[in-house]
Amino acid sequence: MAHDIRIVTEAELRGAVTLDLDSVKVIEQAFGALSDGGVVMPPVMSMDLAEAHGEVDVKTAYIPGFDGFAIKVSPGFFDNPKLGLPSLNGLMILFSAKTGLVEAVFLDNGYLTDLRTAAAGAVAAQYLAPDLVHTAGVIGTGVQARLQARAAYLVRKFDRLLIWGRDADKARACAEDLSDLKCEIRVVEAPADLVKASQLVITTTPAKEPVIKAEWLHPELHITAMGSDQAGKNEIDPKALVQADLYVADRAPQAQSLGELRAALEAGLWAEDSPVELGDVIRGRARGRRNASEVTICDLTGTGVQDTAIATHVMARLTGRDVGTVIHT
Repeated sequence: MAHDIRIVTEAELRGAVTLDLDSVKVIEQAFGALSDGGVVMPPVMSMDLAEAHGEVDVKTAYIPGFDGFAIKVSPGFFDNPKLGLPSLNGLMILFSAKTGLVEAVFLDNGYLTDLRTAAAGAVAAQYLAPDLVHTAGVIGTGVQARLQARAAYLVRKFDRLLIWGRDADKARACAEDLSDLKCEIRVVEAPADLVKASQLVITTTPAKEPVIKAEWLHPELHITAMGSDQAGKNEIDPKALVQADLYVADRAPQAQSLGELRAALEAGLWAEDSPVELGDVIRGRARGRRNASEVTICDLTGTGVQDTAIATHVMARLTGRDVGTVIHT
């Protein structure tokens, strides 16, 4: 029996799906499904290729009720810009959950990963940031910094956006790219200034030493950390996790081995049980922010359910449309 596989390029994917409230809702539903149980999500397969200054992550998840499941391969080779090549690339393969046959190959070069990661940031802000955010801050200047700012703006219409990066020129370029947001945008000289002035802070760096110190925490602050997705990375002072009123992980076991929680455990600072998971907050099984004055932290390590959710969302958007190349096998 003939079987069709749809091959879709990054350019075609960008035309089919964007960062919008629909994408945020899809990722919110994925986290909720993770909380409901029945999801099959093996640990992340992660390779640190130090000699090549690179890393490769493989993620997947089966979600009950979804027609398909995705396997995502995400390489990052960080010397590539010296060769005129992008540092991140990769692809997603969507399989039928009924037959296991390949249904689509999304040659997204990391676009769908960027999209679902930004959408997760919006979900975290929606459930954990104060209802009124006057000032938001982004630490980092890359693609994800830009997307996280846009994602946060979808759910919290802040008046001012502060940006800090180690390279001031890149920070200014980031600010320029976000100039269409209907808010004041300013580059700051120090991360401490950014954190102390903000109610919502997103960290988007590959830092191995904290870029946020515990003494900068203040009432009415939420921090979403999304850079720590491999052992060795660390964006937030481990003491901050203990001092915060609430620390939430996207997936507790991953946070313990790959996320900010890993550093707190290694320092002997975290003595509590397994942390609250974002899906449990969404489903009301665990408490979120109780009042505006609390300090909350969300640790996003990236989960396979997000990849399956965004891949199936894309496939639904493509249904009935002449997008991509169909291979008959």
